[in-house]
Amino acid sequence: MKKTVLLLSILITFFASSQVRWMTLEEAVNAQKTVPKKILINFYTDWCAPCKIMEKNTYNQPVIANYLNENYYPVKFDAEGKEHIEVFGRTFTNTEFDSGNKKNAMHDFTKYMNVNAIPSTVFLDETGNPITILQGALTAKELEPYIPFIANNEYKKINTRAQWENYQKKFKSSIKD
Repeated sequence: MKKTVLLLSILITFFASSQVRWMTLEEAVNAQKTVPKKILINFYTDWCAPCKIMEKNTYNQPVIANYLNENYYPVKFDAEGKEHIEVFGRTFTNTEFDSGNKKNAMHDFTKYMNVNAIPSTVFLDETGNPITILQGALTAKELEPYIPFIANNEYKKINTRAQWENYQKKFKSSIKD
């Protein structure tokens, strides 16, 4: 019985740690003031099937989830949401939000970040400046090379497509098939 309880506890701990600990944008920006880290923003909508697949299979893949939790402030942001947020000295809203619609107008913050496809992943540096945007659904193996590349500032050393392709060739995935 004790072995079963121990095994169950270990499994629960493993799976709990394999999930991204999402924050709000305001929480992430405030956390940066104390401990500077980059921010990864997952722009999604409730009606978006690829967004749900990414949530389940990409972000909750243990290698991805653990890396994001340790090296980033991960943020989930509803690209068509109705919340009012105050960041970067501005207030962002979605004045065209209609609670009866399944699809709504894009939130002002979504527009501000130049997100025009859902899902999208946006990386911000330690001061909240955009680094890059990845548009469209990504598998865990497709996202994996980007997260250490950006977290470790490798992106600052890449000036050509050939250099990026060389980085990708040398990258060794930690994700088991």
